[in-house]
Amino acid sequence: MNKIIITLITASALSLAACKEKSRPAETPIPSISVATPEIKDITLTKNYPGYLSSEKTVNLVARVNGYLRISHLNPGAKVKQGDLIFVIEPDTYEDNVTQADAALKTSQAQLDYARSNYERMKEAAKSGAVSQIQVLQAQSTAAEMEASVRNATAELNTARTNLGYCYIRAPFDGRITRASYDVGNYINGSVQPVTLATLYKDDLMYVNFNIEDNQFMKMMMIAAQNDSTVKIPQEVVVHLGQDGQQTYTGHLDYLSPNVDLSTGTLNVRANLDNKEGTLKSGLYVTITLPYSEQKNAILVRDASIGTDQLGKYLYVVNDSNIVRYRPIEPGQLVDDTLRQVTSGIQPGERYVTTALLKVRDGMSIKPIK
Repeated sequence: MNKIIITLITASALSLAACKEKSRPAETPIPSISVATPEIKDITLTKNYPGYLSSEKTVNLVARVNGYLRISHLNPGAKVKQGDLIFVIEPDTYEDNVTQADAALKTSQAQLDYARSNYERMKEAAKSGAVSQIQVLQAQSTAAEMEASVRNATAELNTARTNLGYCYIRAPFDGRITRASYDVGNYINGSVQPVTLATLYKDDLMYVNFNIEDNQFMKMMMIAAQNDSTVKIPQEVVVHLGQDGQQTYTGHLDYLSPNVDLSTGTLNVRANLDNKEGTLKSGLYVTITLPYSEQKNAILVRDASIGTDQLGKYLYVVNDSNIVRYRPIEPGQLVDDTLRQVTSGIQPGERYVTTALLKVRDGMSIKPIK
């Protein structure tokens, strides 16, 4: 009887133990997570700025005289050479004015020649007492008046020729021209106020214009001074154009304003770049990458490995016990489109999580894989 009771108790104990073993939850497997250590290399520190392109020279071709627009040799959008005739405003009236002014000058010159000759005769006659001294002075005064008359006639002839020249509008330099503002046959009233007929752009060389905020400029100079005691203004910039800035051009800095604009708090900077093919157009908006210092032994991590929360940027750092730790960082600039400089928050030899950021959390144990 006792053996039966002992057997039943043993069976019950084994059954209870089996039930407890079944109800115990299975241990969570440790996940395998990709990790990496930061890359260490020298980089060039840069800053991006919005800007725009402008032509080396831009000139409005204007009418400065009145008359009908008689001839137009303009081919919209085409290139022209310096001195090419573009427009002709009816020159008839101005040609007549030149003829009249030329005749008036010749008359004045003839009168001057006579007055001078008469003055010389009067002086000789005065020596023998044939004429009075008053007559000599009168002859001298008449000669002086004729000299003034010649100068006035010369000025009027020059003005008439200048106005006639305004009838023929030529290209002041090589460039590309816009379409005409007026068609042939329109009356142009250019003497009251110059009237723009077209615009000429010299675009073999383009200017890149952008502004740097004064505090950013001082910060860049301070960082550059810390990295290099001999700070120099960079000579080249990279100009990005097109979709996602994939088209790049090299520009050469040629101007840094000597003062800060008080109304905007910025310094104006300009670079130039070649445009021999004429593909770049004045007014295009671009992005300028300005290098300002060299950073030795910069710490670089994969940009995709950096997370963002309300506190800012962070990395998941893995310690020697393979425990994940949340680590706030100070990110720097993007390098080679995939790496991000970290100025503080991680050391060169430390490991950080590269992928699956949503699967890890602070204090979690992982199996690191590279």
